[in-house]
Amino acid sequence: MSTLTVALDDIFPEENPYAWSPTSSISIQEFVSKYKPSMVQNDGTRPWIWVRKELYPSDRLAEEYVAAKEAFELLQKVTERVEEIKNDRSIPVRSSKKTGAKNKKELREQEQANATVRLKEISQKHGYVCGKWLSFAPSDRVDAVWASIAKSLASGPLASTVASSAKVATSPGHETPGYQHVICIYVPDVYDRDSVVEVMKVLLRQHGVNLSGVKSDLYTSIGLDSKHPSGVPSTVWKNTALLPDSEIRELKEAYYTEVMSAKKVEQHAGQNRENAPRKPGYRKRKAETDDPFASDDGECAKAKPQIQPLGLDSRDHASEQAQENNGRKAKKSKMLS
Repeated sequence: MSTLTVALDDIFPEENPYAWSPTSSISIQEFVSKYKPSMVQNDGTRPWIWVRKELYPSDRLAEEYVAAKEAFELLQKVTERVEEIKNDRSIPVRSSKKTGAKNKKELREQEQANATVRLKEISQKHGYVCGKWLSFAPSDRVDAVWASIAKSLASGPLASTVASSAKVATSPGHETPGYQHVICIYVPDVYDRDSVVEVMKVLLRQHGVNLSGVKSDLYTSIGLDSKHPSGVPSTVWKNTALLPDSEIRELKEAYYTEVMSAKKVEQHAGQNRENAPRKPGYRKRKAETDDPFASDDGECAKAKPQIQPLGLDSRDHASEQAQENNGRKAKKSKMLS
């Protein structure tokens, strides 16, 4: 069973090196270069990297807690009712047109739809209507996706929308194959359809991200996720409830077409730089080094060949020298005798 917790993870952390705001001492470019989600490991104290353009109204925490408490009690009752329907053997598995009796699935969906309406009423009554667009990125792409969104929020297309802040999950403390980093882009009112769609279009057209719906911070507070036993939808908006699937594809295709065109222009510019004629240069003469131990004749003296007697090769010269030596020995022997 879920427990009630005010969504502190949805509040921008002050005095945190992993959180950037317009008052930070470094630029947004320096920040995203220094703190990359694929490189920052969560040791239990740094689960998120944050960027914001506006202050969060922290004075509403007390009212949000009241809203969360009311919503949590509602969700408990709905969960119990859904379980009762599941175990009630008197409720048919299939509906009957003759009797008009609804089946188990229809009754569960009715309870879940009613819960969604009631949660909206609680949110609006207490002013707890903030929430976030959800997106996921793999580890090999998250740095680029996050940098694009963060810089856009600081001084780009997202800065001109109602989006107030964004965060990205850091890397897990242990190896997790296929890990997906969740990215949240916050909006002040998830029930303001026009402003939510405005942010959606920027995320699709300017950043090409894959969106996974809009979730209320109230839902996060009461532990309502996609695996909750109540079966109540965990998002306020699904993508196709805001824009037709065809328009979503068109916006993303326009983004990727623009990216590919920019790459081609850059490649063409690079080729032009490589093929551009080079300015004529002057070849430097090789510096001569003075060797204080070299002879005056230099290398020529070192390579000077030994001069052999004309007409004789080295073997003939050696034979002639041997005969001459033998003659001298014989002459000396006769003188001694």
